[in-house]
Amino acid sequence: MKSRQKIAVIGAGSWGTAIAGSLSGKGYETLLWGHHSESIQELVTFKENRKYLPGLLFNKNLKPTNDLREALRETVIICMVVPSHGFRSVFEDIIEYVEPQSQIISAVKGIENGTLMTMSQVMSEILDNNRNNRNISLSVLSGPSFAREVADGLPAAVTIGSRDMDIARSLQQVFSTETLRVYTSTDVIGIEVCAALKNVVALAAGISDGLGYGLNARAALITRGLAEICRLGLQMGAEKDTFFGLSGMGDLILTCTGDLSRNRNVGLKLGQGMRLEDILKDMRMVAEGVRTTESGYHLAQKYHVEMPILEQVYKILYEKQDCATAVKDLLNRELKDE
Repeated sequence: MKSRQKIAVIGAGSWGTAIAGSLSGKGYETLLWGHHSESIQELVTFKENRKYLPGLLFNKNLKPTNDLREALRETVIICMVVPSHGFRSVFEDIIEYVEPQSQIISAVKGIENGTLMTMSQVMSEILDNNRNNRNISLSVLSGPSFAREVADGLPAAVTIGSRDMDIARSLQQVFSTETLRVYTSTDVIGIEVCAALKNVVALAAGISDGLGYGLNARAALITRGLAEICRLGLQMGAEKDTFFGLSGMGDLILTCTGDLSRNRNVGLKLGQGMRLEDILKDMRMVAEGVRTTESGYHLAQKYHVEMPILEQVYKILYEKQDCATAVKDLLNRELKDE
């Protein structure tokens, strides 16, 4: 039976719009919030997100709004889908409107620059500093899920992570559809580390493809990239099995090989000789891996974890390292056991 429970999706980009479309399609009253009033008015007028997700027509249960108070009134499930660099400020804005006992889910794949916090850690810090947090629960959503394919109703599987398994299973029922299968986990930090750092490996895979280095090189980068992510994640308290699940290996393979991957496409253009500034200037959507490379590099230093692929991507993005030279440096490192 379909429910009229109200859900707010905060962030009207491609992934936020796809999630809102999926939830509203199940019968949930879904409010899709975006910051810019002009953009939201276009969504209201055309009943689709022509900029980020054209072709997904909104049904009667989906209402776009740029009014946070309206989006969060009598709402107990809130899905955060804003870029990591704007996540903190938006979350600080919503706190005064959040209902008691709310369940907040982050569907953002990034690590905050400067603080080196995951999005759940950012939310926890803000809630800890807010006396009116009122038993709010925090969860994360991740996995191999291009927005375009989810919006088109193609089969996909993702993971909901919460430290409280009862909450994870409750949200599993909310987000699951006939074409989107949702699994549960209690390894929140593992899911978030995988979700963020797989974008860095996707940049590397794109660079390799742009240089014309072939499928063998790409497979090696994916495999060794997963080893790097696992090393860092374990140091941060993650569970090993997570790295070989949907939010780990699954999302990594998708992002490193799929033509819809923003991060792979940025790497592809870098490998072909384009400048990062010119690539980003022409992009409508955010490639989280560019910012995450910086925060991931400093996380690796903080936890004393060797991450040579991440280090070379960092040098390419932030120290003007030549792409071919970076690959040469990777290949000529001291030989080791696997």
